[in-house]
Amino acid sequence: MSGFRSAFPMLVCDDLPRSLEFYRDALGFTPDYRFPEEGDPVFVAVSLPDGSRLGLGQVASDGLGVHGRLQRPTSGHRFELCVYHDDVDAVVAELAGLGHPVLLEPSDTPWGERVAFIADPDGNPVMITQEAAR
Repeated sequence: MSGFRSAFPMLVCDDLPRSLEFYRDALGFTPDYRFPEEGDPVFVAVSLPDGSRLGLGQVASDGLGVHGRLQRPTSGHRFELCVYHDDVDAVVAELAGLGHPVLLEPSDTPWGERVAFIADPDGNPVMITQEAAR
């Protein structure tokens, strides 16, 4: 199969305004699309300066997506995001100071990166990664 050009992960959010605030204000994503254009949005796309994009959608009132399946699993986390930062220790301390739960304090990995995990407003793990020094 060929023809795929890019991927666009989408998160289902229990509280879209709260999740948008987290991804925009705490992680630095910029909103670049919203639906509907007027009134309270049910979907917002956000991006980082490198072109990475993420979709944030309010969970449907009946819990079903447009595909007709449940938007929430019965157990476990639904999503895990990895974002890169130049200073894992500093940004995790800043995020913790803002009240975002730290799931794993910064630590060095066997493959050379420094990583930490925080939770987004829906409890999804977000891995903050600092690339290995070259």
